[in-house]
Amino acid sequence: MADVMLKGIKKSYGPVDVIKGVDIEIKDGEFVVFVGPSGCGKSTLLRMIAGLEDISGGSLEIGGTVVNDIPASQRGIAMVFQSYAIFPHMTVRENVAFGLTIAGASKAEKEEKVAEAARILQMEHLLDRRPSQLSGGQRQRVAIGRAIVRKPEVFLFDEPLSNLDAALRLDMRIEIGKLHKSLGATMVYVTHDQVEAMTLADKIVVLKDGYVQQVGAPMDLYHRPENLFVAGFIGAPSMNFLPVDIVSRDADSAHVQSSLVTQFAAPVWREGIGASGAATLGIRPQDLHPVDSGGILTGNVTLAERLGIETVVDVALSDGTRILCSMAEDRVFEPGQEIHLDFDPARAHLFAQDPQAKAA
Repeated sequence: MADVMLKGIKKSYGPVDVIKGVDIEIKDGEFVVFVGPSGCGKSTLLRMIAGLEDISGGSLEIGGTVVNDIPASQRGIAMVFQSYAIFPHMTVRENVAFGLTIAGASKAEKEEKVAEAARILQMEHLLDRRPSQLSGGQRQRVAIGRAIVRKPEVFLFDEPLSNLDAALRLDMRIEIGKLHKSLGATMVYVTHDQVEAMTLADKIVVLKDGYVQQVGAPMDLYHRPENLFVAGFIGAPSMNFLPVDIVSRDADSAHVQSSLVTQFAAPVWREGIGASGAATLGIRPQDLHPVDSGGILTGNVTLAERLGIETVVDVALSDGTRILCSMAEDRVFEPGQEIHLDFDPARAHLFAQDPQAKAA
């Protein structure tokens, strides 16, 4: 396997800049997920690693070799696409062996490698079927098997689960996670689904508008998002944001308040938080809990979603601002009911009034 280095990578289509100077280090054997909203550049970045898109600027290294001008077929990568891209007239066995056939591998070598891939993916019983006889999850296994037999240095996955239903997505997430552990391979995975990113990744790269917003382990991004965009994108339901004023601050905390928020001391570790002025308070729905009276926030219930394992309550504050509260229990709330909410101040997030996302 191999490490992958992106240094100042740029991509332009005529006057339109899509990737705007990206630096990422992917270590040998690491599972890295590119995540972000539609149009952020994550698939374009993956296709540049694969050699399917030209690089407009910067340097791309795989295994210590600069591959900017090396054809896709010679980069030692294998890619699994969102559309399974398997041949309907071939059996599973023939589809998995297709790359080896093109490369001129012997019959014995093909049989050995196909058998190994089938064992890893638990699809030995499917080898003589055609794609029309397979479920969506089984077809995706065939596509992954075709990648495995090539023994690539780097596996690339471009939203491979988005065509599957919820139950199959869960099954395939488990299979891909097990595959990474069994192969110890370097894997780069693109998704817009932050649940996939959180459950699969060793390291997440959050992208927006062609810029890297933050890179880190899943729970690091969850607990210490660097800006408002990352804070709102990572975590479900999304973090609540409220404008507040800084009353005073010391080395590691700031007293904040507003017409909606009772004064309290919020921890400060991000840059740009001054001794006074406007700021943005972030509170995760899971950190809010109802209290009989008092509390830092007060509002009225507009909707309560009782989901069994949790209850998600939509609350309208006095100025109409809507926030969400997620409780790990089955609770009954009536629309219009007044609700008092509190939280551990140590779990609050305070952001300076800077742009939400990084840009050049």
